[in-house]
Amino acid sequence: MAFDEHRHGDIEEELKSLKDVLSVAQVVVSSLDIDEVLQNILYSAMAVMDMPAGSIALYDEPLGQLSLHAHAGLSERFLERYRWPVKDGTVIRRVLDDGEIFRLEDIGSSGCVDDALILQEGIRSLVAVPLKIQNKIVGLICLDDFEPRTFAESRLNILSILASFAAMSIDNACLHQRTYHLAVTDGLTGLYNQRQFRLMLKEEMVRARRYDKPLTLLMFDVDNFKSFNDTYGHFKGDKALVAVAEILRESMRECDMVFRYGGEEFIAILPETGLDFALKAAERARKSIETLSVDYLRGIAGRGVTVSVGVAAYPEDGIDRDSLLHVADALLYKAKREGKNRVYHQEPEN
Repeated sequence: MAFDEHRHGDIEEELKSLKDVLSVAQVVVSSLDIDEVLQNILYSAMAVMDMPAGSIALYDEPLGQLSLHAHAGLSERFLERYRWPVKDGTVIRRVLDDGEIFRLEDIGSSGCVDDALILQEGIRSLVAVPLKIQNKIVGLICLDDFEPRTFAESRLNILSILASFAAMSIDNACLHQRTYHLAVTDGLTGLYNQRQFRLMLKEEMVRARRYDKPLTLLMFDVDNFKSFNDTYGHFKGDKALVAVAEILRESMRECDMVFRYGGEEFIAILPETGLDFALKAAERARKSIETLSVDYLRGIAGRGVTVSVGVAAYPEDGIDRDSLLHVADALLYKAKREGKNRVYHQEPEN
């Protein structure tokens, strides 16, 4: 029987393609962290098609829009468009609905791209890959080149298989993220819960000791909350707690962590923050709650709420988690005993 070199070459190419698919699948399903999953998918897709740039956007069905979550090889100007609506009649709408890979091998001669950002970026060819699970749209992969290209069908077939794995992996990672979020946050306020506070405080104290950095705790308690509940009812009491949570979140820096500690108590961790700055932050938060809660609760209750605050600093007030919490708690209740709506801290010994 004559040796068929052509057939042998086809078999080798098919085997290589299968190996590529397996390699891609292993990378894509290797994590449940959504950011890592998306970056893995993007780099795998770029490698399959040998493309120098690309992005992944996730689809928000209720809002009918895409939001950028992973990217490579694109300019800062291009990335400024973080969210954009998917309008009826557009190419993107058609691609997402059809569920088929869309390609443009020479944008300049196609005449079907009028997106100014794409043209300004100098993109000359692209592949758009919808990510779908059955009828559910998950997102869109866009792969870009700055030269016209001819796309091999064998590579597009691998990309199609990658897209199937990618859609499932993204959906699983999003589900994992939602489940984790429910486990570590308070259902009413959306803040981290007490369990997460204890874990994160432990981590932050280890970091503070290792790098010889300060750390401060602010413990808040809503003043006369039982009276508020008795007067306005528990539903409006919950609204007051949500208002306090939102004001605290807005009052703190991005690096600070705010938690609902339990009941009407809240607590904040201020990493790498000494006592002087922490006292200013605590006073700012106290004043904001006193002032802004009136507007938050307008039409819900006849008044706003105030908070008492205890401030404890590491290492001055305690060198471990329990001692620091004990000091913050004691100072909080001293503030409540001595008039409420005030900030207390432990005076240094002479």
